[in-house]
Amino acid sequence: QVQLVESGGGLVQPGGSLRLSCAASGFTFSNYAMMWYRQAPGKERELVAGISSTHRNTNYPNYADSVKGRFTISRDNAKNTVYLQMNRLKPEDTAVYYCRAQSLGPEDYWGQGTQVTVSS
Repeated sequence: QVQLVESGGGLVQPGGSLRLSCAASGFTFSNYAMMWYRQAPGKERELVAGISSTHRNTNYPNYADSVKGRFTISRDNAKNTVYLQMNRLKPEDTAVYYCRAQSLGPEDYWGQGTQVTVSS
C-alpha cells in the first residue's frame, strides 16, 4: 500500500523556521522524483520545490520564485523521506503543504497534507 505521510507543520511566527518531512512507503522511493506543493485558502495548488530521483538531472532541485533562497528541499533515500526546510517564513507562506511522488511512468502519488501557519 502506497503511503506518503507529511509531518512537521504548525504555527510559527514570521521570520521563523520549520522543517517538513514526508515519509514514503509502498514503492521504490529512490526511483521517484519528489515534490512539495502548497495550497492556500481560495488559491490553486502550486509547486514549491522539486528534487529528482538522481543527481544527474541538472534541472533539479528547483524552486518557486517566491521561496528561492529561503526553502531547501532534500531527500534521504535510506530513510525513504523527503524534507522541506523552510526559513525566514512569511505570512504568505501559510498553506497546506503536500508531498508528491512521481515516476517516469504513470505512477503519481500524493500525501494528505500538513498545515503551516505563519502568524504573530
